[in-house]
Amino acid sequence: MYTYQRLRDLREDHDKKQEAIALVLQISRQQYQLYESGKRELPMHHFIALARYYNVSLDYLAGLVDTPRKLY
Repeated sequence: MYTYQRLRDLREDHDKKQEAIALVLQISRQQYQLYESGKRELPMHHFIALARYYNVSLDYLAGLVDTPRKLY
């Protein structure tokens, strides 16, 4: 699975809108939409912020593994 697909799946699983996640990352909804559509690469500091927000490991968020592991 690609990272951008995982971003969308996690957001939808948590019943969040793109605007809410953009606020977490302190970016615009349009910028977040580019990450979620795969048109731009998500910077590492945003990966870390989202892993903490969703309480999942970075390897799961990046699509390297299919089973989510909690951070805490």
